[in-house]
Amino acid sequence: MTTTVEGPVETPASVISPQYRALSIGLVALVTLQAFEAMAVATAMPVVARELDGMPLYNLAFSATLAASVIATVLGGRWSDVRGPLQPIGAGVATFVAGLLLAGLAPTMEVFVAGRFVQGLGTGLTQVALYVLVARAYPPSMHPRVFAAFSAAWVVPSMIGPAIAGFVAESFDWRWIFLGVTVVVIPSALLLWRGTAGRAVQDGVAEPAPGLGRKLVYATLTAVAAALIQYGSALKLAGLPLLAAGIVLLAVSLPKLLLPGSMRAARGLPTGPLLRGLAFGSYTAAEVLIPLMLKYERGLSVTAAGIVLTIGALGWSTGSWIKGRGMIGNMAALRGGAVLIAAGITLVTLVLIDPLPLVLAHVGMAAVGLGIGVLHPTVSVLVLEMSKEGEEGANSAAVGVGESVFTVVAVAVSGALFTAAAQNYAVGLAFTVALAVLGAVLAPRFVHSPAAGTMERTAS
Repeated sequence: MTTTVEGPVETPASVISPQYRALSIGLVALVTLQAFEAMAVATAMPVVARELDGMPLYNLAFSATLAASVIATVLGGRWSDVRGPLQPIGAGVATFVAGLLLAGLAPTMEVFVAGRFVQGLGTGLTQVALYVLVARAYPPSMHPRVFAAFSAAWVVPSMIGPAIAGFVAESFDWRWIFLGVTVVVIPSALLLWRGTAGRAVQDGVAEPAPGLGRKLVYATLTAVAAALIQYGSALKLAGLPLLAAGIVLLAVSLPKLLLPGSMRAARGLPTGPLLRGLAFGSYTAAEVLIPLMLKYERGLSVTAAGIVLTIGALGWSTGSWIKGRGMIGNMAALRGGAVLIAAGITLVTLVLIDPLPLVLAHVGMAAVGLGIGVLHPTVSVLVLEMSKEGEEGANSAAVGVGESVFTVVAVAVSGALFTAAAQNYAVGLAFTVALAVLGAVLAPRFVHSPAAGTMERTAS
């Protein structure tokens, strides 16, 4: 017999109440700055590559960050469980700043790529440790609101980051996109540190894992596989061998980094990485194709197509706020969120039919954003609730790895299908809809958990 994991009924305190204010502001500021850097760099990269004469390494600048973050996420999760979250946060912030300085001062594209790799290490260490810090510093009743704030911290940079980065790169120098963030990261980290004073967050509660070295090897292989898939998909037909090699390598290495039973969607925690990967992969892959479709099939300007994505970001923020206020339950957030993503992408796809109004794209992206907005933080909250003490970091790391890798695969496969079907947007977007539908089907397996921990309960 299973029990349903639902949120507590007590009224949670505000995340900006006096006892949590410094900690919350520091947490959200760090997430916002890392999100801004991630959003801004895509806008600045054409300028960077042109100035540093590094177009052959253009894709590597993105793959390097992804590869490093996968490795660091695995390390940071276990480090947080064993030593507490403050050490990996401190190391992650220092590494992130070092990467920003290296990229911002890079004299060549090779040095810039190295800086991006170091940034990825810092981001991976920090993000998973922040999840453990939330588990230790806030009561469970506040977790939905904290993760809702995290979601908002990603949404705002996605709306304004590209515009700010474009303005800085065109009016000043692209280097200030990286150097400027360093000025704000350190005060944010110090504010977070101050907010942890007097809280029992520093001590670890788990024993060192004897298999950590082996996991880091698998993390490295997974990172290489994801980079091969990402790079191979960008080369179209010429990249098919790389794409195939990446998928084979990923099939071997990824299951070793997820939770036991994740690849078969075992009930409880194992489904968490799968569910989040399917939902976020669907969302991100659709966002890659939709602007192109609106521009080349319906004649929208780049700005007008961007407004459609902005509506999706606003929907994400709204969804996170709704879930953070406790207006809907966990099952509604997970299954309903996945259904909204699938339905929203379908609505956007319908604008391929010329007589249909473009407003369908706006309504559809609002639904997509609302869906990911309620689903994304709910997975984070439930992972902490279902984790045994001392496993929060490892389990959160598995979710982070699953999200990153599934997203790369989703973008690559949807793009490959789009190309193979003679640039048929409906085919590529249909794949993203299928991912979201699969997430809706699997959602009940995640919510219904037999016990805290990473494994199903088996009959004796």
